[in-house]
Amino acid sequence: MTRVAAIDCGTNSIRLLVADVDLGAGTLVDLDRRMEVVRLGQGVDRTGRIAPEALARTLAAARTYAEVCDGFGVEHVRFVATSASRDAENRQDFVDGVRDALGVEPEVIGGEEEAALSFRGATGVLAGRHPGPFLVVDLGGGSTELVLGTTSVVASASMDVGCVRLTERHLHGDPPTASEIAAASADVGAALDAAGAVVPLGRAATLVGLAGSVTTVTAHALDLESYRPDRIDGAVLPADRVLDSCRTLLGMSRARRAREPYMHPGRVDVIGAGALVWSDVVSRVRAEVGRAGGRLSTVVTSEHDILDGIAWSAAERATTHA
Repeated sequence: MTRVAAIDCGTNSIRLLVADVDLGAGTLVDLDRRMEVVRLGQGVDRTGRIAPEALARTLAAARTYAEVCDGFGVEHVRFVATSASRDAENRQDFVDGVRDALGVEPEVIGGEEEAALSFRGATGVLAGRHPGPFLVVDLGGGSTELVLGTTSVVASASMDVGCVRLTERHLHGDPPTASEIAAASADVGAALDAAGAVVPLGRAATLVGLAGSVTTVTAHALDLESYRPDRIDGAVLPADRVLDSCRTLLGMSRARRAREPYMHPGRVDVIGAGALVWSDVVSRVRAEVGRAGGRLSTVVTSEHDILDGIAWSAAERATTHA
């Protein structure tokens, strides 16, 4: 048994998982799982740089996470950073700050490794419950990963569309206008065209959605009175119900979204774009599966994602270095 900490720092949020991992038994037991919306990617799409205030928020959260890790007696920490820090000119400021806060080197990973970690985190729980191949979709703030495989990754692609990036680029209205939605959807469509040339979407037997935009859409579809990970994780919903929830959230004003009992305050302004991306992905995959002679009638949501994949890899590293 190895006690590890996995930290996933994305465009919108920074998340921590402290877990006991038994590689021999193939088990991962949560001890602490938490999230802070720090919006590290604020303005990165426009300026190419991490904003000073966004960096300050992120490093404050990292210092809090360091205290949590110390309290649990964590043996090995792996800190992974994705789209915003990958794209920023001043990412070295971020790297240096994280090293000072946590005493570990943050790894700014590429889309291919991000996809593999997401796939491992999701399918480690879902395998055996649903048929493969799985198409795992990790919908983040700055990018969205598409990963196809059954027991291992067969094909993957990273798309530069996410809830923060598309909100900043297109969805300025409150609620968004029809022309803004059309422009954002055109970006998603172009990204899916490129991804579909690499990942055969029509081969998917089970479509799995990960991360905050997808889980929030799922919470809406389930009409939850609060955010309930136990209800959201593993939820199997009709595709049409998912698409209806996406349309509703996209069309809401921010004030209306803020009144939804399951809505995290840090997602109020970006969930419309997240719902748009998820709607377009679900629609495209369903159409591609149909063209391939299959049928995709349901969508699966998982609370297990890249964070779990990072934890598994941290335990493996700790064992290797022991």
